[in-house]
Amino acid sequence: MTSNTSGKRLMVVLGAGESGAGAAVLAQAKGYDVFVSDSGPIASKYKELLDSHGIAWEEGGHTESRIIGAYEAIKSPGIPPWAPIVEKLKAKNVPILSEIEFAGRFTDSKMVCVTGSNGKTTTTLLIYHILKKAGFDVGLAGNVGHSLALQVAEAPHAVYVIELSSFQLENMYDFKADVAIMTNITPDHLDRYDHKMEGYIAAKFRIIRNQTKDDWFIYWQDDPIVTAQIRELQIEARSLPFSEHWEEGVASWVDDHGIVRFETPLETWEIPRDRLALPGLHNLYNSMAAGLSASALKVNTSLICEALQDFAAVEHRLEYVDTVDGVRYINDSKATNVNSTWYALESMTAPTVLILGGKDKGNDYTEIETLVGQKVKAIVCMGADNSKLLSFFSGKVEHIADTHSIADALDECARLASPGDCVLLSPCCASFDLFKSYEDRGRQFKDQVARLKNNSEQKK
Repeated sequence: MTSNTSGKRLMVVLGAGESGAGAAVLAQAKGYDVFVSDSGPIASKYKELLDSHGIAWEEGGHTESRIIGAYEAIKSPGIPPWAPIVEKLKAKNVPILSEIEFAGRFTDSKMVCVTGSNGKTTTTLLIYHILKKAGFDVGLAGNVGHSLALQVAEAPHAVYVIELSSFQLENMYDFKADVAIMTNITPDHLDRYDHKMEGYIAAKFRIIRNQTKDDWFIYWQDDPIVTAQIRELQIEARSLPFSEHWEEGVASWVDDHGIVRFETPLETWEIPRDRLALPGLHNLYNSMAAGLSASALKVNTSLICEALQDFAAVEHRLEYVDTVDGVRYINDSKATNVNSTWYALESMTAPTVLILGGKDKGNDYTEIETLVGQKVKAIVCMGADNSKLLSFFSGKVEHIADTHSIADALDECARLASPGDCVLLSPCCASFDLFKSYEDRGRQFKDQVARLKNNSEQKK
């Protein structure tokens, strides 16, 4: 352990990405001795941040003697709870926190928190867009934006909109969301939870932990997993459920004339569905959740309507890339689970060549089987090992291809697609077999589409 002659408490930060580096800066600002340890390499920008604050760090491994005696530890969300260094800290009864939990100790700002298996990034960015448009002093944090802890330390805001994964929620205890949004829950990350849904569901529902009768809980009424869990809990917060159609008690729905209606205890307002900036059923739900969140924060309804109409689409989520030889190419690389791909296919109106594949997280492809039969003319598998996909979908589409690189996959798509078709990258799987991240996968997809277009133009 580091010498602690100053008498300060030692805060160990495990992982030095956006989350960990920001937490380290805040911990130092609050008087802790701080030591940052990462089992892998630390990106240069985070080394520079830590060095500029005089914070000790190590990379490429953990020095146990400098860690085990910590007063508390802040764990980056990507580190699993069974990591050896985490187990050793637990054995010493060292409290393990998330960056969000730690940052929440040092701010009284309003917290608008979004979780769910799908739609949380779009919903988070929609809420942020509405609040910015309404003139709020608002920060963006969690899985998108900048570290909450770093903002609390150096650039505080009155309101934060935070996207929270189940991994981030695992180590949150006293943190409280003023507005909590649950978009949906479908099987995802089950390898983290011993392949048991109840562990994943419990992690997600930590978002309503500590809420009071003065807070708000917004959720999709028609999600059977969410509603079943709600029946098992005593929820203190005021509920604002939403649904595609009117049901008893819902706060937002679409009427028979295509009008999205919002009815909360604070106000009633509406917007035509065809005026929403984002198309598709999944984006209807995202827009409802964002609109209800803004209403809960007493944003002017005319501003909410304007913001829902002028919001720009999220990169890697049903992102139109280009049209090459009459074929539309859509980048939905963020679809890392089966339910995300279901929503992508639901929005398709043209014959589709579907790119699937990557690191399978225990996926059950029966969920998209019907939509594949209705909308997909060909599947191009793209992954290090496509055997599960090939086994499941062979014979269920006219063509299925086995590829192991983005370039080969796009060449196969160009061969299979006809003018008027759509090529959809919506992989159902994590990206880590062939790519650094889903962002890397999406950008490489766009690069390959540009290559196809350049080759096409040279032939003309």
